[in-house]
Amino acid sequence: MQRGSTSRRTLLKFGSIALATGLAGCNDRSPPADTSPGQADNRSTETRPQADGSVYTQVYRETISSVVLVRTSQGQGTGFLYDDAHVVTNAHVVGSARTTQLRFDDGTWSPGEVRGTDVHSDLAAIRLDSPPDSATPLSFAQNRPVIGQEVVAIGNPYNLDGTVTTGVVSGTDRLIPSPGEYLIPDAIQTDAAINPGNSGGPLMSVDGTVIGVVNSKRGDNIAFGISAALTQRVVPRLIERGDYEHAYMGASFEAITPTIAEANEVGDRRGLLVVETVDGGPADGPLRQSEGRLIDGNRVPVGGDILLAVDGTEVSSLEDVASYMSLETQPGDAVRLTVLRDGAERTVELTLESRPTRSRSPLR
Repeated sequence: MQRGSTSRRTLLKFGSIALATGLAGCNDRSPPADTSPGQADNRSTETRPQADGSVYTQVYRETISSVVLVRTSQGQGTGFLYDDAHVVTNAHVVGSARTTQLRFDDGTWSPGEVRGTDVHSDLAAIRLDSPPDSATPLSFAQNRPVIGQEVVAIGNPYNLDGTVTTGVVSGTDRLIPSPGEYLIPDAIQTDAAINPGNSGGPLMSVDGTVIGVVNSKRGDNIAFGISAALTQRVVPRLIERGDYEHAYMGASFEAITPTIAEANEVGDRRGLLVVETVDGGPADGPLRQSEGRLIDGNRVPVGGDILLAVDGTEVSSLEDVASYMSLETQPGDAVRLTVLRDGAERTVELTLESRPTRSRSPLR
């Protein structure tokens, strides 16, 4: 199998960002569905004879044998073949189940053992004995997705097996909720139709390579996928050891707004203000947190360090920090933080820890 190592310099797992998304997830306790042909979207990048279909038809034909229905005693969703012995899906699809039933497009059923789950990235790996000969692992895209890029999603919404929907990449580097307490960074936003039962399925480029794992939706035209970069970082560890340890700094940040810049007497509105450090966490000591001060009747954070860069990589948003932490670091790493403190730039160093199961701070 061929995989791309799509990595990106960006970082963390906190921030007072709330997205009221619903997990596209499982169809709870749905009855078995009969085999039905896939349903392709009508859009096409070019006019072709009807018998040949479209570029989406080609993607469907080349990949459908590797997409599976994932069923547990709690519900069902979608997954796809990651390697010769494992299927990738969402953690919220398998839930607390230890075993699953996997149904391939040719009607073959295979028992599956949940090898590992990670609620913080909403990913799970399922081990199976022998996939059909027609099923081959899907490859991950070598390049990062770009806004406007066409995408194809294959899944099993509402028991409609092998349904194809299409759209474009609407946004990248999103922070989205997870089944745990932390946000998932580096997520992909799409306008492709995603419905209950699609979760865990592949979100693909028109060349048939995976750019993300379908995760959730928010409204009719906003859906999200876990990026190929994060998936390729987490899943091998789930297969190897059953869980995944995320790096943890123990701090929360807020973007520099005009009000915050004025209150902190900084003319350059770049970077992120350190709002809070968790007692006893890695950032407790190396970073200076702010204090709330009433200004014109509003509480404004004042006096904390302003984070400018991590390991020399500039950060200007919570998404930057979250993605960097998730894609470029691991517990035990020492990171160099460039901060603005008392009007002067300085570099501080701290050693990252494993993310605690439960947050010790309302922000993280």
